[in-house]
Order: sequence, then structure tokens, then C-alpha cells
Amino acid sequence: MRQRLIVLMVLVGMLSAVSARAEVRLAYVDIQRALNECNAGKHAKVEIRGKVEQITGKLKRQQAEVQSIQDELQKKGMLMRADQRQNLQDEYATKLRDFQQNYKNVQEELRQKDSEMTSAIVRDLATVVRNIGEKDGYTMVMEKGQILWGAPGIDITDEVIRSYDAMHVPAGSLGEQPGARGGAPRAGGGNEINLGGPQSSFGSSTTQKRSSISR
Repeated sequence: MRQRLIVLMVLVGMLSAVSARAEVRLAYVDIQRALNECNAGKHAKVEIRGKVEQITGKLKRQQAEVQSIQDELQKKGMLMRADQRQNLQDEYATKLRDFQQNYKNVQEELRQKDSEMTSAIVRDLATVVRNIGEKDGYTMVMEKGQILWGAPGIDITDEVIRSYDAMHVPAGSLGEQPGARGGAPRAGGGNEINLGGPQSSFGSSTTQKRSSISR
């Protein structure tokens, strides 16, 4: 809230200076909604979710192997010779460690893929917003998340989505990296690898709790 108040104070000061010289035209855009609803964002969501499903299948098979050894130890371990039991315990520890490491690796892989795809689309959207602002003579185009209220009539989100979709360009091919505020929206958020059954601490989400395309 304090950050928003500071932003509003700065905007008021800037607009007061501008209004003395020219007509002020304001607009705002909901970048999160644009990210969710543009074609590039929808394609990114499908790609990320497909990757999650593919990886989940592999991890579940690996988890099943670990579970099978654990079950064997619990049911037959006390009946085994000491050396047999030790060998099985070692195998269990190795497979469990490999599973945990693979799970950690795919979490990071998905996070990185999500971040790269989102950054590419957000760069494009920033360029589209700038082009519309210049073409239509807006004094300032603000991000919806930084304002307390705005009249629906100055919301240009739909126009931004239509303009971007009409370009039919590969994601990330427009503009340059914008100086966006911290915690940019994310393209594939909400996709989780959720493996049932005993798995130590393996039930965590593949994404951090930030803005996402699935919100």
C-alpha cells in the first residue's frame, strides 16, 4: 500500500506539471489479463502444462520403484539375512536420493522455462502498449496493479490483446526488456507436480506464489 501511495503522489506531481501545458490523456492496462488472454500466453500455458504432464509420468514411475523397495523392506526385511537387508537398504537409499534430486532438477527446469516464456511475452506486450500510447497520443499508460481505481473507459487491455494477436509474431520478437516492477507475471504458473503417496517432502509446487497465467 505504501508503494502505491508513493506511485500516486509521483503521478499527481507529474500530471500537474503536464496539465499546465497540454491536454492529459491517461489509460491503463492489465498486463496479467493480457498475458492470460493473448494467443501467445495461451500457447505458453499449453506448452508448460504438457511438459508438466510428461515429467510427472516419468517421476511417478521412478517413485513407484522407490515405493516398491520400501514395501519390500517393511514386509520382508526382518526375514532377510543381514547382508541381503543391507543391500536392499542401500538400493533404497540410492534410488530415493536419485528421485529427490531429479524432482528438484525438474522443478528448476520448469521454473526457468516458465520465466523465459513469460519474459518474452511481457516484452512484446510492453512494446504493443508503447506503440498504442504513441499512436493514440496518451500522456501516460499505467499498469492496473499500480493504481487504486480507474474508469473502465480508459482500460486499453482489450486493444492491447487484439493488437498483439493481429501481429502473428513469435513470442519475444518485439521490443526490448521493459523496466518492469518487481515480481513480473508468469506464463505457466499454477502448474504443479503433485505425486501421491509417501514421498518425503516431494509435494511442493513447481511455481512460486506469484502472478501467473492461470490466475
